Amino acid sequence: MGKRNVLFGVIIGAIVGGLVSLFNNDARNYTKLKMNYAKNRSGYYVKHPSEAVRSARDSFDKFSKEFSSGAENAINALEQVENTLDKFANKDQKDLENTL
Repeated sequence: MGKRNVLFGVIIGAIVGGLVSLFNNDARNYTKLKMNYAKNRSGYYVKHPSEAVRSARDSFDKFSKEFSSGAENAINALEQVENTLDKFANKDQKDLENTL
């Protein structure tokens, strides 16, 4: 019950916040512009569904490539950190063996 109340409160808060922001003329004009753009794009995609599928596929492919590239960069960074830590650990091990 509490989870439902929180979700309901968040939704109502977002709606009220959006409505209050429309009292600002710039925000209202921006919203009209974006709503007209969304209406035009959705109408275009309804008339050309194959274009919608191609666009979605292209977007997914782009996201996938960027994600893969980011993951590879993260893995390389972790390997460099691991190599650096290994160097320090090996140096400390050698220093300890030399003192014994």
